[in-house]
Amino acid sequence: MSHLRFKEVEVAFNRTPVKVEIPKEAPSQYFAKYVFNRKKMYEYLPKSTYDALIRAIDNKEPLNRELADDVAAGMKQWALDNGVTHYTHWFHPLTDGTAEKHDSFVEHDGKGGVMEEFSGKLLMQQEPDASSFPNGGIRNTFEARGYSAWDISSPAFIHDNTLCIPTIFIAYSGESLDYKTPLLRALNSVDRAGTAVAQMFDPAVKHVTSNLGWEQEYFLVDEALYAARPDLALTGRTLLGHESAKNQQLEDHYFGAIPMRVEEFMLDLEIEAHKLGIPVKTRHNEVAPNQFELAPVYEETNLANDHNLLLMSVMAQVARRHHFRVLLHEKPFAGINGSGKHNNWSLGTDTGTQLFKPGKNAKENLQFITFVSCVMSAVHRYNGLLKASISSATNAHRLGANEAPPAIISMFMGSQLSKVIDSLVSDDKDDNLNINAKEELNLKVSQIPEILLDNTDRNRTSPFAFTGNRFEFRAVGSSANCASAMIALNAAVAEQLYEFKDVVDALVANGMELNDAILYQVKVFLKQSRSIHFDGNGYSDDWKQEAAKRGLDCETSVPKIFDSYLEPKAIELFKRTGVFTQVELEARNEVKWEIYTKKVQIEARVFGDLALNHIVPVATRYMSLLLDNVYKIKNLFPQEKSEIIASQDLAMIEKMSEHLLFIKDKVNEMVENRKAANQIDSMRERAIAYHDTIVPLLDEIRYHVDKLELMVDDEMWPLPKYRELLFIR
Repeated sequence: MSHLRFKEVEVAFNRTPVKVEIPKEAPSQYFAKYVFNRKKMYEYLPKSTYDALIRAIDNKEPLNRELADDVAAGMKQWALDNGVTHYTHWFHPLTDGTAEKHDSFVEHDGKGGVMEEFSGKLLMQQEPDASSFPNGGIRNTFEARGYSAWDISSPAFIHDNTLCIPTIFIAYSGESLDYKTPLLRALNSVDRAGTAVAQMFDPAVKHVTSNLGWEQEYFLVDEALYAARPDLALTGRTLLGHESAKNQQLEDHYFGAIPMRVEEFMLDLEIEAHKLGIPVKTRHNEVAPNQFELAPVYEETNLANDHNLLLMSVMAQVARRHHFRVLLHEKPFAGINGSGKHNNWSLGTDTGTQLFKPGKNAKENLQFITFVSCVMSAVHRYNGLLKASISSATNAHRLGANEAPPAIISMFMGSQLSKVIDSLVSDDKDDNLNINAKEELNLKVSQIPEILLDNTDRNRTSPFAFTGNRFEFRAVGSSANCASAMIALNAAVAEQLYEFKDVVDALVANGMELNDAILYQVKVFLKQSRSIHFDGNGYSDDWKQEAAKRGLDCETSVPKIFDSYLEPKAIELFKRTGVFTQVELEARNEVKWEIYTKKVQIEARVFGDLALNHIVPVATRYMSLLLDNVYKIKNLFPQEKSEIIASQDLAMIEKMSEHLLFIKDKVNEMVENRKAANQIDSMRERAIAYHDTIVPLLDEIRYHVDKLELMVDDEMWPLPKYRELLFIR
């Protein structure tokens, strides 16, 4: 294995950049080339069909099945014109990934040949096997039917010569088995609730749209080195490995010059993304070595989420062309920054108003603070649920570390907005709603123009921060489906908007002026949610103690964090907003506990194999060499002198023996703990057992393995080291 390591290091070191052929056209000319967007619809559909389809999309209405055949015919012709041979319903099962089954357009023509056929029925609905996907007991092998149904709000696209049709995925009994179905429900709920509140300020508002801009962080590792690390290949992270002498301590990687191989990969990825209609805009080095980020222009939340899932798939494909592997795990390397996927979330009206952007007058600012107060109330009331929405076995390694938000949900509002909030909750008679969108900063350097200061600073320690015209949910993990966080957030905000409207209507009915009633309820929400507001250092131990005093959810055990989904208030929330039934919530939690257990189980199995079959034999061989050297020294030198010369080797032999004994004992203990946990019938209790009895052993064993890495001859060490994984580009 050590020979493999050095062979792969040599291969990786000698790589040269793979040149990318840049299209001659500007991006605007090939953007969405492979998307059946409105421009393609207009070209390939009859005018009446096009008008009906656009009307259904804009008004969130179901499409008449009679029109489906016309849409399918136009979509098929567009696909065939682009060399497509197959189609698939593309959906998001409860795996955090996507699923697809490819069918060709081929049908019998009745004359012994075939023809290309694609009907409206095939476009609108298909029947995947629901029992083969995570379902929490809703489906069984003997009752396996499920349905995928076309989501008309997200355009079809071509990927790898296949027409991909975004769809929802539900059980035969009607329960959702995916992320898209509840996401659409949550978005529809926040649309209705937000519109009702926005109409208090502008009766012309017909819709409120949830927008999302994600920031995708990731690591790149040369595929040769990746192949020599079974832990990376099987779990997505390094289960062992001592940190490199140089890692990120010089702070020279963030925004540094992009390595040539990586830049070609990024360019290739951007071109592919643009052809698929994904509006990627920003690329840069992240803090850790070999860590990078890309981010798009924000989009409507459902479409943005589809694009993120598609992009993660495209990233993996493009990386292979450049002899890289993409690591989307939240913490692939110990001792350096992990990766997140910050979700920049906002609400806007169909009249063009950004509801989280401070206004230019008192009325606009009253609307702004109204929606902010509803968000604060939602995050305060459901801080445990929001934490559950971003929790996973993988994100647990990142949250709470000194480069990521803590595992306690709080809100950063910034100094200017905080002053407004403090003024409103202090019962001050002067309800000052003057909020500046930008202020000027003059550096008094003639070559530098005046800088426009935002109305808030940035707090990287906050998991949920107001950043000027949006909220940044920073706790979301890099491998996650954004829908999980967006479902909980939009549903929680929708409920608070509903409550806000009900209270204001009641106050107005009792004779209070509308603006007075609005301001009254704004103050109520702000006072009730003050404990969620924290602008300080979220990394400090003092904050953890303070958060507990404030009654915020401070649970750190992921299996127990999931309990928030089944609290009575959460069940009622999802029932009122129409997002989940109790049956769906219970099933999803079973899935969450099961996936948590299996991920930890896989890590334990892989680590046990690496420790006993890779590390222990190599360390034992090296220790034998030391022993042989000691015997030779004693035979060559007088006793007193030989003891002095051999003392260092003897000390190392003794220390290595202690490490090896610990590793063997704890691996055996880990196996026995796994066996015991696997006997527990309750999936929740089994997940808790894995968290309490397996996860700590992974860290304990790793400590001793990493110590051996510093002792064993480098030429004998079998696995690529951190310095090779992180600095060979």
